[in-house]
Amino acid sequence: MIVLRRLATGLVVLWAAATAAYLALLAAPGDTVDAIIGDGADTPLIRAQIIQEWHLDRPAVVQYLDFLWRALHGDLGRSYLLQRPVAEVIGGQLAPTLTLASSAGVLGVVLALVLAITTRRPWARRVSSTLELVLVSTPPFLIGIILLSVFSFRLGLFPVSGGQGFASLVLPAVTLALPVAGVLTQVLRDGVDRALDEPFVVTARARGLGERAVLVRHALRHALLPAVTLIGWLFGILLGGAVIIETVFGRPGLGQVTLNAVTSEDMPVVLAVVVFSAFVYVVLNTLADLAYLIIDPRLRRS
Repeated sequence: MIVLRRLATGLVVLWAAATAAYLALLAAPGDTVDAIIGDGADTPLIRAQIIQEWHLDRPAVVQYLDFLWRALHGDLGRSYLLQRPVAEVIGGQLAPTLTLASSAGVLGVVLALVLAITTRRPWARRVSSTLELVLVSTPPFLIGIILLSVFSFRLGLFPVSGGQGFASLVLPAVTLALPVAGVLTQVLRDGVDRALDEPFVVTARARGLGERAVLVRHALRHALLPAVTLIGWLFGILLGGAVIIETVFGRPGLGQVTLNAVTSEDMPVVLAVVVFSAFVYVVLNTLADLAYLIIDPRLRRS
């Protein structure tokens, strides 16, 4: 029953995201025919052929229902700008973005765990909290520019742009990971503080466990619950940031595809990116719900 309820909720989220994106693009200024023509020849005959080919003469509601029906069957349409299937356009750029987002996510989580455990002393907490506030408050593109200026232009340790090799991944991943680590560290540290005041910690200490064992094996595990809740937010930050960071570092990926699609009013591509993002969001939040059962055995009994 729980799984079915989660699946139903996921379908509603996918539908809402696709509908919101469709309505936003429909209300945007500009004409679809102009977007398809681009810089090509523009004659009344060509316009009539485009309207007929893309079924633009049908009512907006019919076009919306047709979009939902095709999306339900895995047909994401054809790009106005590239004149290629949208699945092919996105599929060709998916791997670099997923590599960047997953690398940044793993790095951000590791940094947060290390900082939450090692900054327990008051002076270390103050220094870490100040640094976390700065990272969270600074736009990711500014962090990227600073890292580029220092480590690429001045020190020459990493390439300025491109997506070939591990070295080209380091600075973009660090740029995305730092703000994520700043937020997660605060959540984990607060969770650890609350967990250390719980009765089960007193029991663990009474059994003779050392302070580090209590912190890592009991308090930290309990503090992971609120952090796991942020997994959907984490993905949103990483995917949204990738659009800008891939541009800053000249990397291939969905960022460039999305930026070009938005500026050229390529509706099928924009809709496909939104639906894909919502799909991954639903999957990750479902996995987070399952992770609760692993982290806290009391939820399994309930």
